[in-house]
Amino acid sequence: MIKAFTKSSLAAIAFLATAGFTFAPAQLSQSQNGSDYCGIRNTTFKAGEKVLMKVYYSALGGYIGAGEATFTTTLERYNGKPVYHYVGEGKSYSFFDNFFKVRDRYESYADTATLLPYKFIRNVDEGGHKIYNNISFNQEANTATSTKGVYSITDCMQDVVSAVYYSRNIDFNKYKPGDKIPFDMFLDDEIFHMYIRYMGKEKVKTRYGKFTAFKIKPLLLKGTIFEGGEKMNAWISNDNNRLLLRVESPISVGKVVIDMMGYQNLKYPLSSLLSLR
Repeated sequence: MIKAFTKSSLAAIAFLATAGFTFAPAQLSQSQNGSDYCGIRNTTFKAGEKVLMKVYYSALGGYIGAGEATFTTTLERYNGKPVYHYVGEGKSYSFFDNFFKVRDRYESYADTATLLPYKFIRNVDEGGHKIYNNISFNQEANTATSTKGVYSITDCMQDVVSAVYYSRNIDFNKYKPGDKIPFDMFLDDEIFHMYIRYMGKEKVKTRYGKFTAFKIKPLLLKGTIFEGGEKMNAWISNDNNRLLLRVESPISVGKVVIDMMGYQNLKYPLSSLLSLR
């Protein structure tokens, strides 16, 4: 099980859910492998985009704000190659700092043509527990070099941040409800065989507004925070941006909801928005 699941911080949950940590490892049969596994191209976002996600927690019916996560994208160069530099930052609000202070920062440098990462940096402080990991990917040689050693990886490897942007470029219109869409991810010096289950199209109401959306389900492992099975739901905007709109899931005590609450410099109009809240 991914180590970060053992953290009880609600702000950390927000970042974990939006950054894809919550997908469970699962082996897929060949017939389940989606055609999007390798070779995805970016059609959904541009440099300069910034998205704000906020986490809300409920134990007795009412929801309170617990923390937030922001994702930004810039265009840079890495080893002479053009890359998207993704930065995800998660933090708890001041009230929750008294119980479990979180200041997390994740970075990924991904090839603009293939969306495969060259470098991933994890720098987190959760309740005084600090983790730093710096990983360099050689996608051609199928190796990952971290602060702890060199590891063999599979083709088309993603990290937890690049996986967010990879997932946004999946063409859900090619799938039918119930289909599984796989990808591999490297975290904590391990390979995880991941998938999301496509559930179809529906309307969803968030704290930002009402949208037409694609619904997906990550399969979760039972742990100290999340219940096992396919109890988490997520919605992605049914427009050319494929923006993550909402994530909701029961947890060991109560329920957590993460909503998109702000954005800047989207590549396309947010045409999936039906009405503001």
